[in-house]
Amino acid sequence: MTPELKARFDEAVRNNKIVLFMKGNAMFPQCGFSARALQILQQHGQVHTVDVLADPEVRQGIKEYSNWPTIPQVFINGKFVGGSDILMELEERGELAEMIAGKAP
Repeated sequence: MTPELKARFDEAVRNNKIVLFMKGNAMFPQCGFSARALQILQQHGQVHTVDVLADPEVRQGIKEYSNWPTIPQVFINGKFVGGSDILMELEERGELAEMIAGKAP
């Protein structure tokens, strides 16, 4: 990963409360997992989305950045949370709202 790409990821994660690296965008998700993650997150506030399909370097780079092999990827308050399955579990347990509010479990 180039230093420039890492800096782009750092900036997105640092400057947005909720960041979703997804296939597609908020208006047109390109996979069911990305759509599900977006739907869950939008209940909790504004979501900054990054379309990994628009740039192969971003698609591969985010996997290196987070050390997580799949897309979508969620960052909340500057910290990597996981993918759509983890997000669903956090939502079901009521922990996602606390995490977004800065009261991480």
